[in-house]
Amino acid sequence: MTAAADTLTDRAATARFVRGHRIAFGLMFAFFALGPAFIYPVFLMKVMCFGLYACAFNLLLGFAGLLSFGHAMFLGMAGYVAAHAAKVWGWTPELAILAGAATACGLGFASGFIAIRRQGIYFAMITLALAQMVYFFCVQAPFTGGEDGIQAVPRGRLFGIVDLSDVRAMYATVCVIFFAGFVLIYRIIHSPFGQVLKAIRENEARAISLGYDADRYKLIAFVLSATLSGVAGAMNALVFQLAALNAVYWTMSGEVVLMTLLGGLGTVFGPVVGALVVLAMENYLAQLGAWVTIVQGAIFVVCVLTFRRGIVGELVALLNRART
Repeated sequence: MTAAADTLTDRAATARFVRGHRIAFGLMFAFFALGPAFIYPVFLMKVMCFGLYACAFNLLLGFAGLLSFGHAMFLGMAGYVAAHAAKVWGWTPELAILAGAATACGLGFASGFIAIRRQGIYFAMITLALAQMVYFFCVQAPFTGGEDGIQAVPRGRLFGIVDLSDVRAMYATVCVIFFAGFVLIYRIIHSPFGQVLKAIRENEARAISLGYDADRYKLIAFVLSATLSGVAGAMNALVFQLAALNAVYWTMSGEVVLMTLLGGLGTVFGPVVGALVVLAMENYLAQLGAWVTIVQGAIFVVCVLTFRRGIVGELVALLNRART
């Protein structure tokens, strides 16, 4: 009877978990679908680009336990390649995005192969050093335009049919790519591969003793995170028709850490909420000038002290307490 009761309890908990995620996904879909009627569409497209970037970073930190301080190199480098492919080579938008994603994938494999040999702060410092190398490469490389960046990037026609110069078409395209990336990350997290990543995060030595090649799993997670970050960077370059150094600078790596922690580390929807909050602060507090960073820092400190699990993490915990 006890085993049967435990089974029923587990099934009920699983059903609540699935139902909760479906409701959250529906709310997120409704927000981005109806948002342009109330909010500037370009701002929402930026939120989706950085939301995907933060979700990709969360896959690495929240579920594999790897803190990278160099994720800006994937976002920025993919943006440069996509912008160059669209403007100079005349590639269509989908090919430009694929080129950016492929560049981030290759860069992720090369840097991940070096970085995963270390753990903790050493891993973080190696990724930061590699990102700075990429940054100085972008400063000197002829195709990046140096401090001017690549400007007036044409959005082109998607598959040669859909004119992305129309804001509505561009918005729909970004929506489709964002939700496709989000669903892919969700599937990865809840797959056997994702469960192994969680096991490595909790106790790597035990996972190795069970026969799992921890380095191989961490490298795959690193490459997946880099590739999805590259997709976000390529989209961002097409949305703003610009690829600039700020996307590959180290502060962009710190910003994604802020988004992830603020929204909820290790949660599915937290990084999107964190990206929305951080970008809203940057957008609506811009009139404060140099004080924006100080206000952001103060808000971040308050949120960390008040919402230790992040906004979404605390909300989930509150709902669980109310249910019990």
